[in-house]
Amino acid sequence: MKKFAVITDSCCDLTFASLQQYDLTMFPIRVIYKEKEYLDKIEISSEEMYSRLHEEVPTTSLPDLHYCENKVHELKEQGYTDFIIITVSSQLSGTLNALRILSEHFPDLNFHFFDSLTLGYPQGVIAMEAGKMAQSGASLEEVLARLEDVRKRTYGYIALDTLEYLKKGGRIGKVTATVGELIKLKPIISSNDDGVLYTYCKVRGKKQSFAKVKEIILSHLDKGKCSIWVLHGDALQGGTDLYEILKGHPNINHLSLEVVGPSMGVHTGPGVVGCAILEEF
Repeated sequence: MKKFAVITDSCCDLTFASLQQYDLTMFPIRVIYKEKEYLDKIEISSEEMYSRLHEEVPTTSLPDLHYCENKVHELKEQGYTDFIIITVSSQLSGTLNALRILSEHFPDLNFHFFDSLTLGYPQGVIAMEAGKMAQSGASLEEVLARLEDVRKRTYGYIALDTLEYLKKGGRIGKVTATVGELIKLKPIISSNDDGVLYTYCKVRGKKQSFAKVKEIILSHLDKGKCSIWVLHGDALQGGTDLYEILKGHPNINHLSLEVVGPSMGVHTGPGVVGCAILEEF
């Protein structure tokens, strides 16, 4: 009988409590400073990364493959024969390809890769749903067959407070960023069906940005039952305010407040508020 594990990379932004709850294994992305690199969420927290942004903006890179290889060995020793690996969008990172190469070192094991075509907590939502299915007794084949449907029902939106970090990461041009900052432009970012980031909309000012995120969430809830994860990156008050507004909505099956992880926060910067949404109707 096949014994399978569900694995995701740390771009998923799931807490260790959530990983444990749904029996998920995490492969950490590397957060790289000039003097040292850290394993995302394991050796550096969101709070530590945000507190150091004024000193240095780190870069991010592929998962630590030595760490990943050791984890696979551990799981193999526990009797696992198959692995469902849910990765950050292959259009945004080389993680999926790197892990495919790693899998070739284990010819006696079976690896099943699923490109989430997204990043951040929406990726985490897909991983949690896979974990739930496995815990409910679904077979490997059943979980793999259902993942595409979960992906199609999962949405994510992040309202950026500044364009500075997208500019530093080369995601947008310097001229665009400078003009945007001058007119207090606040883009709300999402990912499309091809797994590429795009600007969902643009608003001016922080209040309008917050209001737009609320409007987006309510538009999903107007259609039916949803699970909602309110997200913040070094913006606890904004995240808490949004959580309190949504609390008690009759179409919410689940509501929680979550933190944008270090590897994601490097690119979004501080002061962000957003959401992950799973439509369940």
